[in-house]
Amino acid sequence: MKVLSLRQLNRALLARQFLLQRSSLDSLAAIESLIALQSQIPNPPYVGLWTRLERFAKRDLTSLLESRQVARAPWIRSTLHLVSAADHQRFQAVIQPALARGLRSFFGARAKDLDIDRLIAIAKPFLEAETPAIGALRDKLQAHLPDQDKQAMAYAVRSFLPLAQVPPSGTWGVGTRATYTTAESWLGSPDPLDLAALFRRYLTAFGPASVIDFQTWSGMTRLKPQLATALKDLVMYQDGNGQTLYDLPNLPLAQADAPAPIRFLPEYDNILIAHKDRRRILPEAQRKKVFVSAGRVLGSVLVDGFVSGIWKVRRDKPHARLLVSLFEPQAADALAAIEAEGLSLLRFIEDDADHYHIDFDIGA
Repeated sequence: MKVLSLRQLNRALLARQFLLQRSSLDSLAAIESLIALQSQIPNPPYVGLWTRLERFAKRDLTSLLESRQVARAPWIRSTLHLVSAADHQRFQAVIQPALARGLRSFFGARAKDLDIDRLIAIAKPFLEAETPAIGALRDKLQAHLPDQDKQAMAYAVRSFLPLAQVPPSGTWGVGTRATYTTAESWLGSPDPLDLAALFRRYLTAFGPASVIDFQTWSGMTRLKPQLATALKDLVMYQDGNGQTLYDLPNLPLAQADAPAPIRFLPEYDNILIAHKDRRRILPEAQRKKVFVSAGRVLGSVLVDGFVSGIWKVRRDKPHARLLVSLFEPQAADALAAIEAEGLSLLRFIEDDADHYHIDFDIGA
């Protein structure tokens, strides 16, 4: 098998994520090509599309959410994602076992004796009639089952009954408070595909990759026996550690020396957690500077294709500032490119500011 260098894997990943060259795709097609955008908070997916597409306006994504072509929903790894309505309904059944396992992992004995069917029977009509916030759902469940843990009950419903958020939840600037209904009532009837189809889609967005990488991204486990037939039709490579990587036969690999422009990734971008070995984009020495806690992943800056810094926005009335903290000194041309791209990002995020500034912190 051909051995792929770290730089070859980096450039392949960047190309498939539209980070070597911005794509001319529309927002819906881009989301489907990327499978989903992680969305613990509403704004980062907007930045993720801005940094990947030639033409993107905030209204583009908000309109997709309002028209139900895209949904914000608990999805892979039991985490909120933006996903097309079609893909949600195609793959929800595939990821369901991982969602159920997540309930046990998070709540343990607190969820052991829950009657899932009873909880769904209570929650489903309530969600479809009222589109409540999760807090109201907890109260509803506890009113029926006062001796059960209301946090565990609500999470059980979230894990076993596919849900979707109702706009304005999930749209730019709204905040984290969200209201829910059932995915079926919001998105239509399921049209299921199988695990192999999801793996092929994953390779299109993140490949070449191993089955273990796919498990890391999806939150599922022990998938190789289930994928045995599908793997026979794929191209195989190896990485520098001897790990077998799979890819679709018709997908080219970007050249290892392809120039990689400066790119700003949003908080929680999926590209950073799509592989078991994150070094193809995030150097191990810098991981803890980006993953600052179990639930917090900072916005990052790609220089020559690899994470080389973090960023955040500060707003003081008419002034908008982008603070770029670089891990190591950069050449003058790289700093100029970071400043130019950063100003474009800042104008996108803070489009009503009067003044824009870039502040550098070197050696963070």
